[in-house]
Amino acid sequence: MRAIRLHTFGPAENLRLEEVADPVPAEGQVRIDVRVSGVHLIEARLRRGIAVGPHRPPPLPITPGAEVAGVVGAVGPGVAADWLGRRVVAQVGEGGYAEQALADVGALYPLSEELADEVAVAAITTGATAQGILGVAGLTERDVVLVMAAAGGLGSLFVQAGRAAGALVVGVAGGRAKVDRVRTLGADVAVDYRVPNWPERVREALAGHEVGVVLDGVGGALGRQALELLGPGGRFLMYGWASGEPTEIGTRDLVERQLSATWAIGPNMVPPGGRRALITRALDEAASGRLVPTITRFPLARAADAHAALENRTAEGKVVLTV
Repeated sequence: MRAIRLHTFGPAENLRLEEVADPVPAEGQVRIDVRVSGVHLIEARLRRGIAVGPHRPPPLPITPGAEVAGVVGAVGPGVAADWLGRRVVAQVGEGGYAEQALADVGALYPLSEELADEVAVAAITTGATAQGILGVAGLTERDVVLVMAAAGGLGSLFVQAGRAAGALVVGVAGGRAKVDRVRTLGADVAVDYRVPNWPERVREALAGHEVGVVLDGVGGALGRQALELLGPGGRFLMYGWASGEPTEIGTRDLVERQLSATWAIGPNMVPPGGRRALITRALDEAASGRLVPTITRFPLARAADAHAALENRTAEGKVVLTV
């Protein structure tokens, strides 16, 4: 089969398409004939040999890729034969950038007819994470919510969820095309953070309303500017720092302005039923059409371009590889 292999840490060009042996499912595993594989920014960081939180660069060589959708083509010992031929989506840990991947049978989620492979891949990790963060945020019609990176995989879902909750939504993104996309997602206000005075543009557009909730996955100077937009009693929810460093928050910010700050990733976002409950909810939302992910597609052979697009922030929404 064909697979993307990484032999040396470094730039995106180090991802190479190669011929490798077909994987053989062990006991309790299935082999998925992959149709779509998900791509994450964290995978691009690990590709460079950079640790990200608890994630450490893996031993090389490796085939990256933690989530796939496709059809079960073979089953290992102890796995019911009725899985054969079924469309599924799964988290596989690694090996997803390939024509075939192995998954534990307990990691499989059957797909309904109406749920496209690429949408399922967007839902199983990005969608589930969004559901968890939104549970922490608890948005209502009384909120004015500012979404950073609003054209991204998570941000685009937050814009939709904010509108569905009846909140007034401000979407912040980089570049005219992304800002236009944020508007089509339903944001009441869409602003380009590449414009130097973008916070003032937000204030002008809100015409006296104050931001009450910020969802920040960018961090750094942009995250700090978003924090400064919060009114008294505002809530600042962090879930990442795509800029390379987290938003700087001091005790004075919390005390003098009565703000609260929360790291929204982790145990506080997981409901009863655990991670599987979040994934099931995200898949149900996607199948019903209430969750509509924005997707940027690359063929498997262009995995390097997919990583570069994530790192250069030129991709919109969830990035996937099609096989």
